[in-house]
Amino acid sequence: MEEEFKIRMEDPEAKLGKLYIEEYLRSRGYTWETICNLPKEQAKQLMIEASTYAATKVAAVEARAHFVEGIHGATTPE
Repeated sequence: MEEEFKIRMEDPEAKLGKLYIEEYLRSRGYTWETICNLPKEQAKQLMIEASTYAATKVAAVEARAHFVEGIHGATTPE
C-alpha cells in the first residue's frame, strides 16, 4: 500500500497527508506494515477511515494558512 503513496510524495500536501494517515494508524495500534497482514476488507476500511482523517486534518491546515495569509495580506510567491 505504501508504494502507492511514494509516487506522489514530492507534493508537500501529500507528505502531510501521509503523516496524518500514519498518525491515525498508530492511534489504532497499526502501522503500514501491520495493515498488510489484515484481511483485505478490514485493511480497506481502516485505510478509508485513515484517509478521511488525514483529509480533514490537511483541510484544516490549509484553512488556517489561508486565514493567516488573509490577515497579513501575504501573496503567493510566483
